[in-house]
Order: sequence, then C-alpha cells, then structure tokens
Amino acid sequence: MSADHDEQIVRDGFWPKLTRHAARLPFADDLLAAWYCASDTQTPLKVKATLFGALAYFVLPFDVIPDVILGLGFTDDMAVLITAVTLVRNHITQSHRDRARDTLDQLRSGSAATPST
Repeated sequence: MSADHDEQIVRDGFWPKLTRHAARLPFADDLLAAWYCASDTQTPLKVKATLFGALAYFVLPFDVIPDVILGLGFTDDMAVLITAVTLVRNHITQSHRDRARDTLDQLRSGSAATPST
C-alpha cells in the first residue's frame, strides 16, 4: 500500500470507527494525537506516512486479532499505533495532544460532531 492509499483509507474510516469505540479504547488519546499530527500541514511527509499507516491498521476491518474479540481485539492495533507514535514522538506536539484530549472529551460526552482535521 502507498502512503496516499493509507491516507485515503484513514480519512474515510477513522472518525466512524473512533466514534463507535472511543469510550472503551484506552489508547484513543494517542489515536487522536496521531490523527492531528498526520493531518497537520507542518508535519514532514515521512512522519505522515508512518502515522497514516498505523491509523490505517486501526481503520481496516482485517487484523491479526479481530476487533470483536472482547479484551484482546484492539491489542494489535494499540501495538502498531504505539510503535508508530514512539518512532515519530518528536513531531507530535502538545497542540496535537491538547486537541486530541478536547475532542475525546467531546466524543465521550456525546457533544461533538465528527471533526474534520
């Protein structure tokens, strides 16, 4: 898959999947921070490709461990995301994390429409 393909998959599927699962994902803040960093025009292309690849793994319906398996379903998604975030951590700014936290609070309270970027 190309970086452009990963980005399109993520743009199409990220928000619907996140809003369905936000309340029960312990790594939702990292998902959102990765989204905001990958969508930031100031983020270098290699960093965007890394993050969109990890976010695509979260969005795509096939996994090493299916998401429907209670307690284990998102562990592989979390491992992929944490690895990507660790590799590019210097590019995920406090602003990305603040936006992620604010958006997650809104999603969990049911008061947010699906944000764009």
